[in-house]
Amino acid sequence: MEQYFNDNPYLNINPAPPPPLSPPPLLLPQVGDDGRDKDRERLPLPQWIHAETAEFLAIRSELDCRFMATKRNKPLWEEMSNRLRCKGFFRTAEQCKSKWKNLVTRFKDANKQFPFHEEMRRIFSKRMERVLSSDTNKEGNEEEEEEEEKMDERSKRKGGVVKKKKKRKELEEEVAVALKEFVRRQAEREAWWVEAAEAREAERRVKEEEWRSAMAALSEERVAMERRWREREEERRSREEVRAERRHALIMSLLNKLANEEA
Repeated sequence: MEQYFNDNPYLNINPAPPPPLSPPPLLLPQVGDDGRDKDRERLPLPQWIHAETAEFLAIRSELDCRFMATKRNKPLWEEMSNRLRCKGFFRTAEQCKSKWKNLVTRFKDANKQFPFHEEMRRIFSKRMERVLSSDTNKEGNEEEEEEEEKMDERSKRKGGVVKKKKKRKELEEEVAVALKEFVRRQAEREAWWVEAAEAREAERRVKEEEWRSAMAALSEERVAMERRWREREEERRSREEVRAERRHALIMSLLNKLANEEA
């Protein structure tokens, strides 16, 4: 009986196990020329965690002086992205830039309850110290330069009075010549504008006279055409009246002739 059920494919009580399924092909991540995982960049990344943000601020603090020294900071954002990748955080340069802007906005708007308030304060404090130190150095250099200039002026003051007067006189002469040249060019320009305005006005008058002459000619032509039309109309009416009289006379003569024949 069991052999009967086994031989019948429709009643087989011990069917053979199905063949094992082959595993799906392994899809490797697409890596670009710059070594970045393109699939990772296309997928929506999770929110920044606390450790990731802290590491980001530490790297940003190290590179802050370089950020302030250049306006083309795209390579610096790329460097931050690479350093975060070495720490196990995969973020692009644009995401790092956007995160920094977000942190700066939150630091300006929030109070000390902001979780990264102290890190942001240290970054900006160090930046202010660098600015103040650079200003101090500049002021010291400027004072030294001023002292050197004063010494030079004192040493040259005695022998440079005549040269200064000569230079001042030459400068006054140059200014006077330049002023005369400016006045002359201004007068020429005004004369040119006056001539151009007069020429435009004369041209406008000529065109206006031509237009008036053309309009007068058109008016005369229209009057002549109306006169000729009226004359032709009167001639037509007179011809019709003559024809009507002739027709009437012919009819009367025929009627008279018929009347005479009947009589």
